[in-house]
Amino acid sequence: MRDFSRPQGDGGDNPPPLGSKEFHQVDWDHLAEKALRQLVAVMLEEDLGAEGDCTSLALVPEAALGRAAVVARAAGVVAGLTAAEAVFSAVDPALKWHCQSADGRSVSPGEIVARVAGPARQLLAAERPALNLIGRLSGIATLTRRYVDAVAGTGAGIYDTRKTTPGLRRLEKYAVRCGGGRNHRQGLYEAILIKDNHLALGAGGEGGAAFSPAEAVERARRYVRSRQSPEAAAAWIVEIEVDTLEQLAAVLPVRPDIVLLDNMPCDQLRQAVARRDACAPEVQLEASGGVDLETVRAIAETGIDRISVGALTHSAVALDVALDWT
Repeated sequence: MRDFSRPQGDGGDNPPPLGSKEFHQVDWDHLAEKALRQLVAVMLEEDLGAEGDCTSLALVPEAALGRAAVVARAAGVVAGLTAAEAVFSAVDPALKWHCQSADGRSVSPGEIVARVAGPARQLLAAERPALNLIGRLSGIATLTRRYVDAVAGTGAGIYDTRKTTPGLRRLEKYAVRCGGGRNHRQGLYEAILIKDNHLALGAGGEGGAAFSPAEAVERARRYVRSRQSPEAAAAWIVEIEVDTLEQLAAVLPVRPDIVLLDNMPCDQLRQAVARRDACAPEVQLEASGGVDLETVRAIAETGIDRISVGALTHSAVALDVALDWT
């Protein structure tokens, strides 16, 4: 097992309480760049194949030069400008990219976010993959900002999930950060998250007695301690999902780091917060299920600490961006 001890995250309008454990938060680092390089290779192969841009090869002179502006056609939060530069560079290093905005900034309709210039054929070849990337990531950042704004002042943090586009997870989670949201675990390798299936199957599957939530938390902690140094094991997050207040009451005495309250209505969430405060105030509570822009404020006002929203990545609409020739 790898050592995933991390410092507390520092992004978003509602950071976790002081002293709480946090998942790794994605910033633009070497891992994001690695994911981008792999993605760019796939994108260009998908669009250019073995023949290249046949239309441009037929009609655009080889020596022709061009200049263009990347323009936001709608209001939103921009993300992916750093990534888009890599697309143009991969097609032709002679293409020169100049940002006029920055990831995480709000933009208005008609605002120029970047300019690019260089060989016209290559510029045309890179256009669609780059715009697709900016549009997708900016759409996620824009939707995330709407959720973050909706819970402003409540103390609740907005978190993403693993419901991401295959192959794009790290970049999409980066876009969530650009929108002011926070990242839940990157993958199954990063943290312990115990769900109903783990309780049912952990004791041997069919015919075996299911683990109790408290027993599952204890077993998970023993597993981590058996494979980590004491310092690293202490930094690991052990989270468990519960469906009822009775399950919550049973698991609080063993102090999981986070309890995920699945599909609980607001009145039950308030009761859950009261029980947590009385029994184990250091335990973080996360709400999941039934969360949308109409319900998220009421959920946050129950006193919950974290709200996970799969829609941030699986339902975001791409921001409309275009390349205007200048």
